[in-house]
Amino acid sequence: MMASFGQGSRGYPRSRGRTGARTGPDRATLGIIGVVCAVAGFFALHIILGPVAMVCGWLAMGRSWAGSRPVPAVVALVLGAVDTLLAIVWLAGSTGMNNGLL
Repeated sequence: MMASFGQGSRGYPRSRGRTGARTGPDRATLGIIGVVCAVAGFFALHIILGPVAMVCGWLAMGRSWAGSRPVPAVVALVLGAVDTLLAIVWLAGSTGMNNGLL
């Protein structure tokens, strides 16, 4: 019989690609980075730090709406969205009504 043929990683779940890569920041760190970017985005670099906060919040949530969501991730996502929206409104309002003249 071939009892052991093809059974190489059954008893060892961390071998041969059964888990994801462990490099990069974890979810808690991404959530905190997102909150910092969102708060800093209200004061400077609105159009850049808002989407960065949204991306960090989304990645900290595990790229899913299902399951439990950590509070820093949700805060980063919501504040990043508000910051981005305010930046877009500010940019649209700064163009004025001059129709491209002057």
